[in-house]
Order: sequence, then structure tokens, then C-alpha cells
Amino acid sequence: MIRVVVVEEMGLLRTALCAALSSEEDIKVVAEVTGMAPVPALVRRHRPDVVLVDLAPDVPHPVEAVAGITGAVPDTAVLVMGRGWSQRMVGDLLAAGVRGLVGKDASLAALVGAVRELAGGGKVIDAAAAVTALRPTSSPLTRREVEVLRAAAEGVPLKEIARRLYLAHGTVRNHLSAIMRKTGARNRMEAVSRARRDGWM
Repeated sequence: MIRVVVVEEMGLLRTALCAALSSEEDIKVVAEVTGMAPVPALVRRHRPDVVLVDLAPDVPHPVEAVAGITGAVPDTAVLVMGRGWSQRMVGDLLAAGVRGLVGKDASLAALVGAVRELAGGGKVIDAAAAVTALRPTSSPLTRREVEVLRAAAEGVPLKEIARRLYLAHGTVRNHLSAIMRKTGARNRMEAVSRARRDGWM
């Protein structure tokens, strides 16, 4: 029986993941938790084969958090789910001992397959993460986009950003749209988080 711990802060998604994994004859979810802090202790207590971690973009120190899991019980495989990968993030996670990376848009069958592969001692890196790891590290943001994003990081309204940078309101809006597209973020704060994580600002 493959023993799994699920780390997911969103209640509905966590419940769905646990139910889907538990429905497999060879998989048992032994614990579920919302945040990263209690995970090392949980792992030591339950000794799971796999820890499934949904790595939210706003986790302040994701690599350190994951390293805490791999350091607690080295034999436990860590499978990280993510929405967007950066070259630095992929490299750092693998260096921290993560054995699996899977996109949040992966199918349930792919996720279950990854859990089984890791439990058997293998590694799984999804195509998007693998491609990202091979990309150049240069920032896709222009100098002006970085200026706009820095102002946005302070919580400054669009009109104030425009006034501060001597830009038209529409121009600021266009820059923010470009930033969202390039970072793959859903909102300004997520774009800030990702840009900081990847060293783009």
C-alpha cells in the first residue's frame, strides 16, 4: 500500500485530491494538512511513501519548506504540483531533493501515475517543467514593466502609478497586461511574487 500525505491549502481541492487518491486500491492518504509548517513532523510520524505538495505561488520560501520535508525523512519522495515553473525554481527544488514535478493542469491519471512512480523509487518531471529548466534565465520583462511592477508591489493604484512614472493610465494598464502574460500570473500580487522569486525585479 502506498502511503501519501497531501499538503493543500484550498479545502475543496484538498478534499478532492484525497478522495481521488484514496479511491485507488493501492494508495492510502494517511494525513492531510493546509500549510507547510507542520509537514516535517507529520512526515516523521506517518512515514509516508510520497508527500504531495501544492506549491502555491505566495509561499514565502518554497524551496526551504520542501527541503524541510526531504530533510525530515530522506526516504520519503516529494511530489510538487505547480501552476508555473521557473528555471531557478525547478533547479532549486530538484537540488532540495524533490523527486517529482507535475503541473496543476495534469490529469488525475497522470497524478496517480506520478505517485506510483515515486513510490517505486523513480522520478517524474512534467514536460513544462523540463522545458522551463532548459530556457535562458534572462528576464522577459522590459525596464519599464519592472518599474510598473515595483510600483504595483507597493499597492499603488493605477492612476498613481501613471502619475509617478509620467505615463498615461492606459499605458500602465497595457504594461500590467503584458506583465501578467509574461509571468503567467492571475493578478498583480501574484505577478510581483513570481517576479521576485525569479529575480526579475
